[in-house]
Amino acid sequence: MTANWFLSPAPAARRVRAYFAPVNRATQTPVLFDPAEQGAFNLNAPPAPWLDLGWIQGFTRHSAGKSAPLLTGIPAAPLEQVRESLQAQVSLQFLSWTKLTMALATGSQHMNLLAPASGATPAADGAQAVPAVTVQSGSTATQIMLAATDAAQFLPGSMIALDADYTGQTGFLGSPVAGAYLRQPLSDVDYIRRITFNVGLVTQVTSTGLTLARPLPAGAPAAGAKLQAITGFVDREGGTFYQEWSALFVVSGTQGERIFFHYPRLQPITGAEEAVVPLNTRQKTGLERTLLKAQFLALPVVDPLDTERVLCYRSFLPAPHAAI
Repeated sequence: MTANWFLSPAPAARRVRAYFAPVNRATQTPVLFDPAEQGAFNLNAPPAPWLDLGWIQGFTRHSAGKSAPLLTGIPAAPLEQVRESLQAQVSLQFLSWTKLTMALATGSQHMNLLAPASGATPAADGAQAVPAVTVQSGSTATQIMLAATDAAQFLPGSMIALDADYTGQTGFLGSPVAGAYLRQPLSDVDYIRRITFNVGLVTQVTSTGLTLARPLPAGAPAAGAKLQAITGFVDREGGTFYQEWSALFVVSGTQGERIFFHYPRLQPITGAEEAVVPLNTRQKTGLERTLLKAQFLALPVVDPLDTERVLCYRSFLPAPHAAI
């Protein structure tokens, strides 16, 4: 007797999960995702170097590419189609405010607010900062070794930025993520720590150093790295720098199926924008939730399989025992 197989219904999912990973700006090398090998990963523990940005809402994909008929003969008639242009956009709303979601939701540079020195002149993107302290050898991604007098400057709950001194270099700056591109030298020795994504939250302070809540994105500090306290983050409307990231969006169906949208290269195409949503639509509490809105332009990569230019890979892993 032949088994009766039925087509599975369209995937049903409550939300979409977002993961981003930094593109190497100097070499234009994106981060790739292999759904065959990595598709079953724990949503709460993505494979490195993907960073979990949590659930998002309003996820919308829009293909703006154009095709055109290739005409031949007299009178002219379509012979075949050719792809005239490649373009795609993605829009979404982040449900949380973090350093990374703020950076992704602005079309320009994103910076750390370094703790100001006593009596420093106020500045819109942070005043002159308290001098950085030198990281000692033996530090790891979660344990930062400091001299006792330096460690005493910090408290549990402090936020810190850890990176090298700025020494006049130009080009893409910041580790492990390019946070800025300089065309001419500056005089601010703290500039790289102002723009670095290598930040952390202090959970414990001892006479020998600091313990962080999570590993630093750049891993163990490099020799000569220095550390400063930060009080928050700031981005600017305008400027010439564009963030660029690899992105992975996951739709996890209720039957165990998964849809993946992998964009190797995304750049923001709008300035900073927020969406204000009432916290409770049934009761007029007066409270509103401020969400970060983001819109991205997909940039192409060359697929080494056949040298085709590609904007996005859409993958589907069916539910267990589903008819295919």
